[in-house]
Amino acid sequence: MGEPTEIHAAGADRAESTRGGSDPGTDHTARKPGGATRIAQPPATGLRGRLREQRRAPRRPHLLFELALIGISYWLYSLVRNAVPEQAAIAHKHANWVWHFEQTIGIAVERSINHGVNSVTWLIVGMNYYYATLHFIVTIGVLVWLYRSHPGRYAAARTVLFITTGIALVGFYFFPLAPPRLMDAGFIDTVTVHHTWGSMASGAGAHVSNQFAAMPSMHIGWSMWCGLTIFFLARRTWVRALGLAYPLVTLTVIISTANHFWLDAVGGEICLFVGFAAARLIYHNWVYRLPRDPNNPGEHALTVPVAWDTKVSA
Repeated sequence: MGEPTEIHAAGADRAESTRGGSDPGTDHTARKPGGATRIAQPPATGLRGRLREQRRAPRRPHLLFELALIGISYWLYSLVRNAVPEQAAIAHKHANWVWHFEQTIGIAVERSINHGVNSVTWLIVGMNYYYATLHFIVTIGVLVWLYRSHPGRYAAARTVLFITTGIALVGFYFFPLAPPRLMDAGFIDTVTVHHTWGSMASGAGAHVSNQFAAMPSMHIGWSMWCGLTIFFLARRTWVRALGLAYPLVTLTVIISTANHFWLDAVGGEICLFVGFAAARLIYHNWVYRLPRDPNNPGEHALTVPVAWDTKVSA
């Protein structure tokens, strides 16, 4: 009955501390602005969340990492492509199958196109240089443009290209195919006839390149990837038109130079379709519907041209 008031106050403070858990050393909540709190998540949960966010709004990779990735990937592509056993007999057998099938369904016009274009020297020489160079120049140019101007779409678009090329390597291995120019069917090897430099398909370059990696055609797979990317993401109408024209011109070139059959081009398109579908599964959206810049909320709007008068940023 006569305890000092100070003792009662100290006891009450200790009880309140025990009930309320106000000891700062045992606080397991994270403070947010405005006094709100959130429960701390395990590291694995946080990592999954960051990966999910990266897939839905991918950001531009670091330049040095990307250069190294592309360089190593192309080196591996060339290594695997050229390491595929050059089974000449099987490759020519497959070529005869393809040629006979095209004749059966009435689309075997490659030889006529090859002879017709070859009669125009300046045109066929230009196509030889086109085949040898633009395949790489345009693809690299589009990758650089995406990296600089569309950072939120770059990673997904590059993934499409990688998957497409990986599937092509499987085709090179399991279905070696001689190009028309190497068949004994009356085709003209335009590089050899016109002594064009730069091509790995004929001449000195043929000794370091697999001559039977023709199915599917990556000239068509890569050019269609470039064309669709330019068409959907470029701002000016004439640039979009060039994007659509590029794979069509490439198709004309690979047929005129007797480097591919029509069906090789179909194989390239199938690989590209699978690449886009796979990227859709990975990023939960189509490549060109991803935000142009994830750091800018205003860029999350759909940019695929719904109508021809739609303004699209480039």
